[in-house]
Formats: sequence, C-alpha cells, structure tokens
Amino acid sequence: MPSKIAIFASGSGSNAENIVNYFADNSKFDFPLILSNKSDAFVHQRAEKLKIPSFTFTKDKFNEGTAILDILKKYHIDYIILAGFLLRIPTVLINEYPNKIINIHPALLPKFGGKGMYGDKVHQAVKDSGESESGITIHYVNENYDEGNIIFQAKCSVFPDDTAETIAGKVHALEYKYFPKIIEKIWG
Repeated sequence: MPSKIAIFASGSGSNAENIVNYFADNSKFDFPLILSNKSDAFVHQRAEKLKIPSFTFTKDKFNEGTAILDILKKYHIDYIILAGFLLRIPTVLINEYPNKIINIHPALLPKFGGKGMYGDKVHQAVKDSGESESGITIHYVNENYDEGNIIFQAKCSVFPDDTAETIAGKVHALEYKYFPKIIEKIWG
C-alpha cells in the first residue's frame, strides 16, 4: 500500500510538480490531493495537468481545521508536505499528523525564518545581511512558523554581486534536487 501524501501550496506549485514527477514511477508513494489557500494559485493548473484533484480553502476554514481534516480523511492521507504554503498549520492538524507534516524553507534556519519570511522576502533579507551562504531547510512542522525539528539542510554560496533573484535561482535548484529525495528517505 503506497504512502498517501497531500501537498499544500499557496503559489505556482513548481515544487509540488517536481515532487509528483520525481515519484511518477515509484509505487511506494501516491499524491492524491493538492490543497491551497488561494483559488488563483497556479498550483491548481499544475494539479489539473498532473490529474490530481485540488481544492481551495479560506483562511478561516483552514484555521478551524475540521473541513481540512475531513478531506484528508476522505483521501486517506498519511503525510502532508508544505511546498510553498504560507499559512501556519493549525494545532488540530498537527495533533492529527504528529511528525507527519514537513515544510521546505528557502534559507538556512534558524536564520531568516518566521512569520512573513517567505519567497523573495527571504532572498532579499539574505542579500541585505551580507551572508556568504544560503540554502534550504526541510523540517517537521510544529505550532510555530519555521521552528520544527530540522531534518535536512543544503547550502549554496552567496557572492557580493548576487541579487535576490540569483540567490532564489540557486535555492530553487537545491529545492528541486533535495526535497523529493528527503521525502523518499524519511517516508520510504
């Protein structure tokens, strides 16, 4: 029986698509569901192309948690991946899926994490701070933004002439390379 994994995404869904494609020929993993908090997120078009049902929930419905749990149970979800998902996960979901929800963050936590630190904001903060490296952090999710136990980190160099955009490119390459491999390692 394959592990059934739901993907939560708020944006374009490039990580979601990369993960699904990585496991396309692996019978140990199934991705029956994509959830988003934004009805206009491009992840819905990616889900359609991948033939995966996708659903949108309002922030209030998401925070309340019951409707989300109902759909996760309907699809027999074992694990949850946050791939560019911007809402804090409510306690009801964390309690239902202890150590079964992971997130990828586009920096080396504990630096450049927390509420409001996502996407280009993170890369600009790395640039503005003069850091010589950045990277990704894959971690378990708890009640606080970006504070769960770290599973894996990968680094890339940041040079003085790098921009937030060039840093983002390096970080995205790390995400695409390592996120599926870590999912396979911890849940395979």
